[in-house]
Amino acid sequence: MLSDEATSALVHRARRGEPAAFEALVRAYLRPTYAVALAIVGRPADAEDVAQDALVLAFERLDSCREPGRFAAWLLQIARNQAKNWLDRRKLRDVPADDGGAEPIDPAAQPDAGVERRGLLRALWALRPAEREVVLLHDLEGWTHGEIAAALGISEVHSRQHLFQARQRLRAALGAAAEGEA
Repeated sequence: MLSDEATSALVHRARRGEPAAFEALVRAYLRPTYAVALAIVGRPADAEDVAQDALVLAFERLDSCREPGRFAAWLLQIARNQAKNWLDRRKLRDVPADDGGAEPIDPAAQPDAGVERRGLLRALWALRPAEREVVLLHDLEGWTHGEIAAALGISEVHSRQHLFQARQRLRAALGAAAEGEA
């Protein structure tokens, strides 16, 4: 993740229309944006669409980013809102009304997924959205708790708590799945 100063400089350059600055911001924040979208929508292909839409929207509204050094938090909030809006639209199309939320990642729909991966995806989807976001940003993207806290608008303590609880729940779910297969 870029420092606040580097991000701020890139945002100022992007506001002036420098293509290289746009490209650097996309390179730095596409994966975290995708991770947040995936944590909410649950389908990799849909998360890609949401992440791309969020980045386009963010760059269209770049002048409304009041604190360029906090671009990551601003962008991830746009991604979160886009993902929730996307879920609402999907709910109208293909998720039963009594489901109460997002449709989980369907591991069975991924023929190349191994048994362990399917179990992990099921366990990941069983987490609360905030826990999924923290796990994906920390364990997949390598973000620190300080970076996650700043980006998600939570304290470092909450970031650590979400990660701790998520890991406990993942271990329990994966342990139960492993016992069931044996």
